[in-house]
Amino acid sequence: MFNKYPVNSVRTRLNDHVLTEGYESIINQVVHIAEQSTANVPVIAIDGTHGSEFQNVIQKIMAVLEKHEYSIDVQSTTSYLKSGSLLREQFAENITDNRAFGYVTEAVINDLFITGAQTIFAANIQNKAVKKGKKVCLVFGPGAYWLTSEKADQLYFLDVSREYQQVEYKKGLLNFGMDWNKDNVEKYKIAFFVEWPILENYRKKILHKIDVYVDMNQPKKPVSISGEGLMAIISDVARRPLRVKPFFAPGVWGGQRLKELADLPQDWVNCAWSFEPIAPENSILIGYEDHVIEVPFLVVMALEHLAIMGERNVNLFGDYFPVRFDYLDTMDGSNLSCQVHPHQEYITKHFNEKMTQQESYYIMEKKEDAKVYLGLTEGTKREEFVNAVTTAQESGVPFEFSKYVNEFDSEKGDLFLIPTGTVHCSGKDNLVLEISSTTWWFTFKIYDYLRKDLDGKPRPLNIDHGFKNIDFYKTTGWVKENLIAQPTLINSQGDNKEYLLGERDDLLFYIRRVHLQNEWNDHTNNEFVMYNLVEGEKVRIVSTEDESVFVELGYAESYILPAVFGSYKIVNVGNSPCKVIKAGVSPNWDVKCI
Repeated sequence: MFNKYPVNSVRTRLNDHVLTEGYESIINQVVHIAEQSTANVPVIAIDGTHGSEFQNVIQKIMAVLEKHEYSIDVQSTTSYLKSGSLLREQFAENITDNRAFGYVTEAVINDLFITGAQTIFAANIQNKAVKKGKKVCLVFGPGAYWLTSEKADQLYFLDVSREYQQVEYKKGLLNFGMDWNKDNVEKYKIAFFVEWPILENYRKKILHKIDVYVDMNQPKKPVSISGEGLMAIISDVARRPLRVKPFFAPGVWGGQRLKELADLPQDWVNCAWSFEPIAPENSILIGYEDHVIEVPFLVVMALEHLAIMGERNVNLFGDYFPVRFDYLDTMDGSNLSCQVHPHQEYITKHFNEKMTQQESYYIMEKKEDAKVYLGLTEGTKREEFVNAVTTAQESGVPFEFSKYVNEFDSEKGDLFLIPTGTVHCSGKDNLVLEISSTTWWFTFKIYDYLRKDLDGKPRPLNIDHGFKNIDFYKTTGWVKENLIAQPTLINSQGDNKEYLLGERDDLLFYIRRVHLQNEWNDHTNNEFVMYNLVEGEKVRIVSTEDESVFVELGYAESYILPAVFGSYKIVNVGNSPCKVIKAGVSPNWDVKCI
């Protein structure tokens, strides 16, 4: 059975850096700090990620402090924010009037707050200090520690995953600082281009100052750990094979195979995507003793990028994990939109995105007559293609897009390479493993069959952006010669074989496939390696330096082997031959994305 909740266990025995579940330990530490502080008004910052249940935490802390006869001054960071209208005006060039795309902000945390916010806060605290009795100030919300001029007596950080945030957005949560949103598409857009760049960079900046880190992904039973403890457990798991928590989502073209494979809720209309990993979107489950804490993978990367990625990749990408695996499920679904991804110069100029979106489709499963669409047909003219698309949109009459875009039969094990500028989409009845650069949002939909999204609204098309990026020389002959992979044998170990499937100068990733009868020996060579079991029952990846260190992959599961893992072997522990996809950064890639 596909494991939706893989736990990465800590092997090192820790001293006092233990995970605790529930509110009691959080509250007891606040009381302890208040009692031990020599300040007239101890200031405790309850900082964290937007969407965390701050109010619930504050109410529980207040109830206990009042029993200890404390006078409590509670202040929310929202009281010091600029108004929603001012924030919209300030970030208008980042939000834009495009329904899906904005411009990644380079603003920082203080840009969200009114002028002099820290001074005003300090004055408010000073005014409280003149009164007698036991006092404590609780300041809560994103940016709380910054608001105290980083002088709080204690820093708590309440964290949730992007997955959790997106669920809350759909329930009605507004973007941080905003007093209205148009719809969920705008919420994601503002989060992507404004909120996350500011707040996630702020979190990274203060990681080493956190006294207590609290996982709030399950608000009824939060899991907390000291800041030092968080770094210790991440350091431990970052040196062995890692698996992120998969993130599933439905979509208008989604299929039914992932629902079956991952035992997803039956009331889901479908499942279109599974991210494993798209580093910024996923979190990781870390287990110690009897408890499990969920941590955004971005936090893991911020602390241990060198151990995970290796020196060469850090020099190229910083702490940004550059390769993604994700699934596209159209089994009993429908075609993806006809689309294209932007060239590097374009994505940087128009969206301030540092890495462009390069992709590939590996066909895990398919049904009879399944297709992949890739590149343009011979003789396709820009003007004709544009006219066909715009006429369909204006008239409401669909057109046969395969007149302009090549249609290829898809077969299990096929790999289709998709550099930027290449028109493409998966047809219905495929289960596709996408092996791509990490960037995932910049899909210019050219044609979407006039259908509406699951929310009943038209899906946002970007015909203008799309046609500015299409490479019209990528026609049938060129595509067949350059983008449809022909496996090349590059290594053998007895009956086991390794094939190169895909590697190009315009793709930052390589893709290989190991055909495994029994055992394969390999080495990370100081760079991360990613594996996915694409055929077979189960394999075990074992450290050859310490065979007590191993992980097992079931069908369709993925693992990251960190650069420091060193030598290892892959053992077939099933009853039939296996095939595993192996991916990483192309050895010839030298373009920096930082």
